[in-house]
Amino acid sequence: MFVFVCAGCGAELTIPLSQVSLPVHARQQYGNGAQLPVLMESGTFAVDPEPWGGPWRMWDEIDPGEAEARGIYAPVHALSDGTTGANVIAPGDIRGTRLIPEKRGGACCGLDGADGPNMACEACDLPVATRVDDCSLWQMVRLGSDVVHRVPVDGMHAAPLSWAELAETGEKTPPFEPIATWGGRLGPNHYWSWSPQWEAAAGQALAHLLIASQGQPVEVPGGLTADVFQRALDALLPAGTPKRRAVLAGPGQPSPDAGVDILLIPVHPQTGRTWTPADPTAPAYLVPLPLGVWLWLASPEPNLPVPASGRIARDVLRDYPPPLLPNHLFRADRGTFQHTLVRLPAVRSPWLRPILETLTQNTSAGLF
Repeated sequence: MFVFVCAGCGAELTIPLSQVSLPVHARQQYGNGAQLPVLMESGTFAVDPEPWGGPWRMWDEIDPGEAEARGIYAPVHALSDGTTGANVIAPGDIRGTRLIPEKRGGACCGLDGADGPNMACEACDLPVATRVDDCSLWQMVRLGSDVVHRVPVDGMHAAPLSWAELAETGEKTPPFEPIATWGGRLGPNHYWSWSPQWEAAAGQALAHLLIASQGQPVEVPGGLTADVFQRALDALLPAGTPKRRAVLAGPGQPSPDAGVDILLIPVHPQTGRTWTPADPTAPAYLVPLPLGVWLWLASPEPNLPVPASGRIARDVLRDYPPPLLPNHLFRADRGTFQHTLVRLPAVRSPWLRPILETLTQNTSAGLF
């Protein structure tokens, strides 16, 4: 475990924190006026390897060689020239800092970090962090890698959980949840929707599925997995047979058949490493999913009990309403999808060009 200290004066700025993987939805912008919760669990931090925030450069200002060196293989609207390696923490875990009022940014309900670091060390006034808590953004504090140091905490070390332990005790992420919004005159409102975390996870996985397809149709397992992926795959890829087959694979799951082309696998929430099959020589393409989403797909929660006809058993809940459902088909997060796709070298494949053009047209709007 570590604490972060000010590079200017050495003052401690956080509680002791353990390192975990940066969540897939860290850069997600969700809806309009939605109140998203805190990104990181208290007591944890994650390193963002990519730059974030201004200054920005438009795509036509960037040499293709420079873009490729930064891991960008297809055009984007603009690229950040900010500092890389920010340490992302929960806002409640920061200590010894004050807000800089004039660095409010262009936010409407909170802080968006558009004006750069908006938190300073109380001891020496060095700008050390950027707080983000505006509507439609996940709440976080980003400690600049060039203005803070990471100091180990003596005697505090926790080994990462094994895959078997994660399969048994890992927390599932429900696919539906109530979304709070800044709304009417009577205060915040709520609506029931697909989980923003699921939409971001699907955006990342869909980019990998598209590459894994090699331009052929792809079939995923039925049920919720099909609800999440199949409609988009059918719209983006040509119809026909044979189809490349994708299945769920991971700890506690049976070994996939030899003919499977694509494996939907979990990502370790602490290390960020993907689960790998026992036979590493298998040619299947590995598509990453956050552990909580993967656990739900691999072992869905049973439906809530509902009233039964005839004589009702004693263990059946009476007059219990059916679970609420979203009022629209599942849509992957476009921003996460595009962010992932342009960072996969195979995006330069000729067969992908017409698909990328389709993504810019109105015909793809219903998929995201």
